[in-house]
Amino acid sequence: MRLGSTKASPWQPGSPHSPPPHVVEDCLGVMKLLSDGTVIRSAPPPFPAGADYDDGRVEWKDAVYDAQYNLGVRIYRPRLGEANTKLPVLVYFHGGGFVFGSYSWPKNHAGCLRLACELPAVVLSFDYRLAPEHPLPAAVEDSATALRWLATRISSRSDPWLAEDACIFLGGQSSGATLAHHLLLRPHPMVKIAGCILLMPPFLSETATQSELDTPDTAFLSCKMSDKYFRLMMPVGANKDDPLVNPFGPASPSLETADVGRMLVVAAECDMVRDKDVEYADRLKAMGKDVELVVFAGQEHAFFATKPFSPAADQLLTVIKRFLDQRK
Repeated sequence: MRLGSTKASPWQPGSPHSPPPHVVEDCLGVMKLLSDGTVIRSAPPPFPAGADYDDGRVEWKDAVYDAQYNLGVRIYRPRLGEANTKLPVLVYFHGGGFVFGSYSWPKNHAGCLRLACELPAVVLSFDYRLAPEHPLPAAVEDSATALRWLATRISSRSDPWLAEDACIFLGGQSSGATLAHHLLLRPHPMVKIAGCILLMPPFLSETATQSELDTPDTAFLSCKMSDKYFRLMMPVGANKDDPLVNPFGPASPSLETADVGRMLVVAAECDMVRDKDVEYADRLKAMGKDVELVVFAGQEHAFFATKPFSPAADQLLTVIKRFLDQRK
């Protein structure tokens, strides 16, 4: 978890020409950008971190996968004895608009406990660099580093939790799902990806969709909030057709030849990016890809993160488990 503040150009008290710094961007209170370039990060709201799951049924440990940037991963596995050697491996990236979040945040931790326990699976929840200090594509590069780190750990047999012949799935929620998408576009000679699970990837385009137009300002992810994340996370001068956020933009690499394996795309009915998620699944199906689309009625963006113990989260776990079990 990244807490505290960093300053790009500190304001000096008493300066006759500079006003005191003020908040210019506020992301749910957990990340604030000040007018002098200071980024203030705060702890997330308290949440019971999976009391029904963090009870010994799942064991977990932390590791550093990139020492240069001090990036960590939390690895989970259920206590199943010898059966642990046959578990699939889920590479998972949390959400947060690329500007906040961590595997250590209580709701993210609770969700990964559920994934490990109920699928069951070995789950690796990776952190990555955040904007605005590190705009995209920094997080994309970190996700590729994470996958190389995993491949090395498996091939070297340096971690008994990671079986050499395990089926590996990519996954993520919200911005984390965007990272999983970008990993599909890259060759990974050291690891074979069996499938991908994209939970509400926030794909965008310069042309507004109907679901964007229908989303109220009170939504968890409104168009106004999405635009704020976009300003903070993107390189200067980028628009919403940039390949970083639009998989079918004019300059986006083709998915025709991408080896996506099997794919599960989850959309939420009341999500501003619902139409882009449905379009993504439909266009991949038209390319002949093995894609399953599930739209959750009545749900908003990132409901698995905001409500990890809700009935909708229960249903989502059932859908993901069925998807993984199809590998057998």
